[in-house]
Amino acid sequence: MIKEPNTPKEKINLFVPGRLCLFGEHSDWAGLQRSINSDIVPGYAIVTGIEQGIYGMAEKADTFSVTSELPEYHGSSFSCEMDMGKLRAAAREGGFFSYVAGVASYICEWYHVGGLHLEITDMTLPMKSGLSSSAAICVMVAKAFNQLYDLHMNTLGLMNIAYWGEQRTPSRCGRLDQACAFGVNPVIMTFDGNELDVDRITVRKPLYYVFADLMAGKDTVKILGDLNRGYPFAHNEMEERLHDALGKDNRIITSRAISYISNGDAKKLGALMTEAQALFDAKVAPMCPEELTAPALHSILKDPVVKDLTYGAKGVGSQGDGTVQFLARDEETQKKLVNYLKNEKGMTAYTLTLRPNTAVRKAVIPVAGFGTRLYPETRGVKKEFCPVVDRDGLVKPAILVLLEELERIEIEEICLILNKEEKAYYENFFMMPLPLEHYNKLSKDMKAYEDKIRRISRKLRFVFQNEQKGFGHAVYQSRSFAAGEPVLLLLGDTIYHSNTGVPCTKQLLDAYEQFGQPMTAVHPVELDEVVHYGIFSGVWENKEETVLKLTAIAEKPSCEEAKDYLSVSNKKHAENYYAAFGAYVITKDVYERLDYAIMHGITNDKGEVELTDALEYVRREKGMMAFVPDGESFDIGNAAAYRRTVAEFGVI
Repeated sequence: MIKEPNTPKEKINLFVPGRLCLFGEHSDWAGLQRSINSDIVPGYAIVTGIEQGIYGMAEKADTFSVTSELPEYHGSSFSCEMDMGKLRAAAREGGFFSYVAGVASYICEWYHVGGLHLEITDMTLPMKSGLSSSAAICVMVAKAFNQLYDLHMNTLGLMNIAYWGEQRTPSRCGRLDQACAFGVNPVIMTFDGNELDVDRITVRKPLYYVFADLMAGKDTVKILGDLNRGYPFAHNEMEERLHDALGKDNRIITSRAISYISNGDAKKLGALMTEAQALFDAKVAPMCPEELTAPALHSILKDPVVKDLTYGAKGVGSQGDGTVQFLARDEETQKKLVNYLKNEKGMTAYTLTLRPNTAVRKAVIPVAGFGTRLYPETRGVKKEFCPVVDRDGLVKPAILVLLEELERIEIEEICLILNKEEKAYYENFFMMPLPLEHYNKLSKDMKAYEDKIRRISRKLRFVFQNEQKGFGHAVYQSRSFAAGEPVLLLLGDTIYHSNTGVPCTKQLLDAYEQFGQPMTAVHPVELDEVVHYGIFSGVWENKEETVLKLTAIAEKPSCEEAKDYLSVSNKKHAENYYAAFGAYVITKDVYERLDYAIMHGITNDKGEVELTDALEYVRREKGMMAFVPDGESFDIGNAAAYRRTVAEFGVI
């Protein structure tokens, strides 16, 4: 028996992308002015990370230092004591390393940490192209401190620290630049005075972007200076039109853009880009005609070849003749557009493909256990076939309640993990047609329900666990069924009630599609109950406090351990504890870790391969989320839980 220690890594690899503002440029600083003029409409911007970025490797150190052998840095480096005053002074000096010093000074001021060494190992992100390479390196420093010193910052926290760190340099970046902290995912950012909200946007279909350096140049300082003359109060018609463009008009455009992205309507999204550019030209450009007339930008927007390959296009960032973005019609035209811009127009062009997270279409349910805690009932009846009264008034085996929910949320294939001798049990119930004499006695509604059972049966697949070596070992038997796809993992002895009308499993899958990382459903439990559960701890990743970025997973911890290390604070500063709800979205990373554990004998004290250990490994290496469904889970795995399920499930 081997128990692998859960020790932190000495070195971590990092990647932070650049960022591209898809809609809502200038609305960040305009929305900030609401703190002075409440009549200003909040700013809204849709921003995404891009495929190009900065790569690094970090480790703890006594001092703070940044080095690189990349030619962009000409062999230069930065080193400083972890002293807030000295780091802040370095930040004020300007230059590339001022950004890293600014973030380190902020960390040093607010957290009790040591130093670190950051090696920048690669950079595919073009600098000084409006793609926020400075924000990317600031986010990287914040991420390095967060991971190495376990600071429990969520993504918005990383973004804020990167922003305030960069504010200590001469650059005075915009508020939306640090959206690169959210990775290659579009987000909607709301700027309401000093308040900032960020929400992820779910991508439903691939979107094929191209962005390119116009190779013409612009004066960003002049653009911002001229536009800022109209704030915080408008003094003439031109400035009123500027307020409208960055305020109410922009709010309408970004709202439509979110709808088109979420619905996968690339054609309408491209047309909206063209519309947004026309609005900018009419209402914003007159404030700074020397820079925003932008002949190079408008020449390429009118190019007939470009129009033929795209659904729409617009400027980027502060606009002007800096960078342009296009929405290509498909992957093939995306490639053609890049080649045209490079070879015919002499531009540096890059691709950006926003892809939906892989939809979950398969479910896995381990049901191979004997059901010792329900003996002697389980001598003759499989635990999962114990009857419950459903909300429709029908008496059903618990497993059928679960399978009905999977059919309702349109899961295409369902894998049941059985002992071989149990296959006939399931086949007799699901595969064998009801004898005609019994079928004819059913009402019309019950005949329709019998047809539903037959429909469910066609989705079922069986795999077998021949040895009882733990829950993780059972789950591993479905690896071939999963075939590299994410799967919904459920417990055969748990059923769910939703408070919203949206099934709990659908709520979980929607959250997975938004965040794209392995995810477990959790529910709050009292401190004295933690010893019975796997407990999940983390930091809230959304303002609704339904999604946690996990920082720790522990199997049946003591009350003392949970109180010291596993509590989660809410907005009211109350401490809560979250246990497994009985539903997970697991990915190939989890299966690979289970494979490693089985091959190397990594087990618990009972010699069992634990799913919890695999989840904790994936959390530590790749990241993992937890989701709190608006609903309740009901367990039939023991007598007390079964009594409660029978009494309460069908009547709520």
